Amino acid sequence: MRFRFCGDLDCPDWVLAEISTLAKISSVKLKLICAQVLRDLLGGSMEYEKILKLTSDAKLESGDVKATIAVLGFILSSAAKHGVDSESLSSELQQLGLPKVSRLGSVCWRVDYTLSSSELQEVHEPLVHLTFTVWDRQHGSTEAVPMAVSADKFRVLLAELKQAQALMNTLS
Repeated sequence: MRFRFCGDLDCPDWVLAEISTLAKISSVKLKLICAQVLRDLLGGSMEYEKILKLTSDAKLESGDVKATIAVLGFILSSAAKHGVDSESLSSELQQLGLPKVSRLGSVCWRVDYTLSSSELQEVHEPLVHLTFTVWDRQHGSTEAVPMAVSADKFRVLLAELKQAQALMNTLS
C-alpha cells in the first residue's frame, strides 16, 4: 500500500515496526512529543527529559523512546516534504494501526449530593456526573460519553488537566 506521507511509496518496514510503540502512548501525550520533535526539526532544542516524563506511564525502554522520536521525526518531516494535509496524514496513520483521535466538543457536568438513603447508613460523598461530547472525524458525527466519578477522583482529573494545560502552554 502506498502512502502520501512516504512520497506515494510503501511505508518503510522500520516505521511499521514502531507503530505498535506509538500506539502505547496516549494521543494527548503523542501530540506533546510531536511538539518536541518539531522543535528539533525546526532547529530548536528538544527537551528529552520532557519526552521521558511523557512516555513514563507507557513503560517504554530507552531504545523505544529514541525509536519513537526517530519515527515521529520521519513521519512529520516526510509529511511536510510531500505537502500532506493533517486530515490525510491522520487517515494514513490510522491505516497503519494508530488509534483514531477524536476531538472533544463540549463537557457538561452536574454534582449530586445525596443527603440520605434507605440503602446506605451514611452518605457524605458528592458524585460528579460528566458528559463529554466527542466529535468522531472518521464518521462525521458526535457521541455523548457519560461518566460519574467521586469527588476525590474528580480532583485528581482536574489536577491532571491543569498539569496538561500548563505543559501545553510551555511548549507553545
